[in-house]
Amino acid sequence: MHIYLYFCRPMADDLNQKTDMPFFEHIEALRWHLLRSLGVIAGLGILLFFYNDILFGKILFGPRHQDFITYKVICKLGQYLFHDNSACIQVATQDLINTDLAGQFTMHMWVSFIGGVILGMPYVLWELWKFISPALKNTETRPVKGFVFVSTILFLMGVAFSYFMVFPLTWNFLAPYAVSGDVKNLISFDSYVSNLTTLTLAFGLVFEMPVVVYFLSRMGLLTPAFMRKYRRHAIVVILVLAAFITPTSDIPTMMAVFVPLYLLYEASIFVSAYVNKKHFA
Repeated sequence: MHIYLYFCRPMADDLNQKTDMPFFEHIEALRWHLLRSLGVIAGLGILLFFYNDILFGKILFGPRHQDFITYKVICKLGQYLFHDNSACIQVATQDLINTDLAGQFTMHMWVSFIGGVILGMPYVLWELWKFISPALKNTETRPVKGFVFVSTILFLMGVAFSYFMVFPLTWNFLAPYAVSGDVKNLISFDSYVSNLTTLTLAFGLVFEMPVVVYFLSRMGLLTPAFMRKYRRHAIVVILVLAAFITPTSDIPTMMAVFVPLYLLYEASIFVSAYVNKKHFA
């Protein structure tokens, strides 16, 4: 209820005329925002569908190739730091199989849709902003006018981090992993795509943490004191996540995953402290 009142409470002359809408007119307005967003995503997805050579050959299957930029950078960094090839990754060469008659066509559509979501995210965030901004006072709107820009940058940073760092390391650990020589890994195309898209979208959303913290702090639901109090718990969680993603003895690679996530948490504390100092001091 607190959240609903924050976004939907009447603000008299400070609000746009949309604020005077009855509840069902708000729902109707939200429906059109969603339909326009889905239209843009569908349009971009259809466009990507016809560029499957780039979508699959260059992008989706990029982490399966030895010349992928992540492997080159990690190898050169390891050579610079340790003067040997211990950090160089030998890419897993497992083939992908398809066991469903319509499997490849279904995955083609699904990957095109996910690509449309990623490319269309700036527009989706803009539509979201257009929906919630009329419920904010003029004094509340000014500090968050960069919502679309900041949210888009953070989302794309999360997508890039997952695609270039998290998934390649995950693939090269799990694809050849075997509990016994009696068990042979036959990795399905569906499994490969699902893991890649899930991780990519998940990290894109995780990187929105500073934006979420900003709004929660503005509502008085989160404080920097709370985040500092549980910093140690957050560090443990982030370390476990980094170790799960890179479960090898390669400490520099694990730290390459841990450090950005930890810095994201620290940045969120700074955001919460800024909000509390400015609005609740």
